[in-house]
Amino acid sequence: MGDKAHTHPGAAGRARAADRPTSVRNVVLVGPSGSGKTTLVEALALTAGAVNRAGRVEDGGTVSDYDAIEHRQQRSVQLSLVPVEWDGIKINLLDTPGYADFVGELRAGLRAADAALFVVSASDGVDGSTRMVWDECAAVGMPRAIVVTHLEAARADFTEMTRVCAEAFGGDDPDAVLPLYLPLHGPEGPDGHAPVTGLIGLLTQKLFDYSSGEREEHEPDPGRLPLIEEARARLIEGIIAESEDETLMDRYLGGEPCDVETLIEDLEKAVARGAFFPVLAAAPAAEGARRGLGTVELLGLITGGFPTPPEHGTPRVTSIDGTPRELDPCDPDAPLVAEVVKTSSDPYVGRISLVRLFSGTLRADQTVHVSGHGLADRGHEDHDVDERIGALSTPFGKQQRPVSHVIAGDLACVAKLGRAETGDTLSAKDDPLLMEPWEMPDPLLPLAIRAHSKPDEDKLSQGLARLVAEDPTMRLEHNQDTHQVVLWCLGEAHADVALERLRSRYGVQVDVVAHRVPLRETFGAKASGRGRHVKQSGGHGQFAICEIDVEPLPGGSGIEFVDRVVGGAVPRQFIPSVEKGVRAQAAKGVAAGHPLIDVRVTLRDGKAHSVDSSDAAFQTAGALALREAAADARINLLEPVAAVSVLVGDDYVGPVMSDLSGRRGRVLGTEQSAGGRTLVRAEVPEIEIGRYSVDLRALSHGTARFSRRYVRHEPMPAQVAERVREEAVGS
Repeated sequence: MGDKAHTHPGAAGRARAADRPTSVRNVVLVGPSGSGKTTLVEALALTAGAVNRAGRVEDGGTVSDYDAIEHRQQRSVQLSLVPVEWDGIKINLLDTPGYADFVGELRAGLRAADAALFVVSASDGVDGSTRMVWDECAAVGMPRAIVVTHLEAARADFTEMTRVCAEAFGGDDPDAVLPLYLPLHGPEGPDGHAPVTGLIGLLTQKLFDYSSGEREEHEPDPGRLPLIEEARARLIEGIIAESEDETLMDRYLGGEPCDVETLIEDLEKAVARGAFFPVLAAAPAAEGARRGLGTVELLGLITGGFPTPPEHGTPRVTSIDGTPRELDPCDPDAPLVAEVVKTSSDPYVGRISLVRLFSGTLRADQTVHVSGHGLADRGHEDHDVDERIGALSTPFGKQQRPVSHVIAGDLACVAKLGRAETGDTLSAKDDPLLMEPWEMPDPLLPLAIRAHSKPDEDKLSQGLARLVAEDPTMRLEHNQDTHQVVLWCLGEAHADVALERLRSRYGVQVDVVAHRVPLRETFGAKASGRGRHVKQSGGHGQFAICEIDVEPLPGGSGIEFVDRVVGGAVPRQFIPSVEKGVRAQAAKGVAAGHPLIDVRVTLRDGKAHSVDSSDAAFQTAGALALREAAADARINLLEPVAAVSVLVGDDYVGPVMSDLSGRRGRVLGTEQSAGGRTLVRAEVPEIEIGRYSVDLRALSHGTARFSRRYVRHEPMPAQVAERVREEAVGS
């Protein structure tokens, strides 16, 4: 694992699709923003010969040149794929954003990968969000390794970071998180910092010197060996325990020496099983990506210790009607099953779909069945269509390298699938299948927008449709109550990227407006009203008079209409007309323009004319009667209330509960959850939690999650209602 001889492939080898599933490794890089994931990917590409010494691909551009928005924001905002080849193994490196707003891209990377590299900075440590992702990987048994970067930082301490990682990721078994190599330091500089110049392998006891800018293998100074003896013994014990090799355990306990080859074999088995999580050191940016300290060792771990796609298995697959289908894992000759893990738009090529093949073989110009289900609540209609795919290619930076086919276990880009969206399943047109979708976070930050001009209005609908097709973590809402177009996002940075993509990709300029929650109105007490609609202007006139009583009802009752007319004061045929007029006026509101609910309207009297009365006249009279009743009554504003559930670390329970109370929330209770977390349940007015996703992240340092669902409307406090009315008048 990293201590063997390696060869670098030529350009032809890198462009060639993998010829068998066992020669593929799919690895996702996980870690917070600034931990060095993208720099590490570039260094791995350089070491594998995929880029030149300047960090550029052969046909121009750097491996990280992918999206102009990323350059402007100076951070990754989307999943990117960088394929490299090492020792005859194709490695698909999936670089994910580290910022919480783009967790949807991270989830897509986890879906496409068979193993994960957790990248942590020696100068920053492990944050709460990274721990949560680690727990997600643990829940599905995904193999993981840890890479400590930024060893060149002045206060970097690899030994301390190894301890922190064991504490954060080891759970009840910290001996499952141990280093494979220890960094070696050169002479101290003027600032008193001794830079890392090499690594020493704990199993092989070989020294790998990077001080010249190239990796050189040496026998270590005998004086160094006692310094690593304790770490080496602990590593060997951890490997033996986690590999469940009873024969080796008996030999070790009996005092027999363990040969390095057997230890490496058992280490690879334990890593592939997700039972042991090695810690490696890397300093790819110590002197630019040229140095690449630790990259050879890391590539060795990936090729030797991470599982092949057939070992990882296939997510649940069904027929379109839901009938389960059993498929051999990762068989190139089995029925085609692939999944779109990312969708993007290229100004020259059009829509590009990054797909992961789980079964079968995909060929250029093949006709496939595209199936998407289960995201109707996010603005995605269910769809089943046959489409002919365009070219197949392997991405690298901004370049697309054509390939003739892709087999099970590999990833590739498909051009010009007009209906395919992120999360869709591709299968054979004569055997359509559907994959169980991966879990996607709920977008909980509303962004209300409107077209900036008439030309923008004409393009807005299509631009928004394309935007949500690319990103299923967004939800598009056309609110019928507030008449607003609302794009629900994961956070402010997510919203900024959405607006910039609308502008730069789809040529749509929009204005952000204040988001409005759907308020309601109701009567605070009983009231009466008389509606008189009498007009005479030649020909048939209009005559209708009705008298009503209005009384409030309990929440959730809606509008109840009661007929109490006696003696035919209002003819039978016009009573439905009065009800229709009352309900139409209730829908428009009687005070501040919000729908009226939870009242009983009783029609008790009225008058009609044998010639001039009509359906339209009594509709108008009914509406006038309701307005008159409201003019002399106390009208209450009702606001929507949401049931909120917050999963938060125990350390932040107090601040979260206090914050919810400050939002006029009622805390209903708490429940202890696994992993030192608590579930806080509360009911909170929706008007108070418009930015809660942003505020909660700041309050909990990114360690909390919440969900919300509408439960009811209830009266708004008088002072809050007055403020809302004033804001409505001001706007």
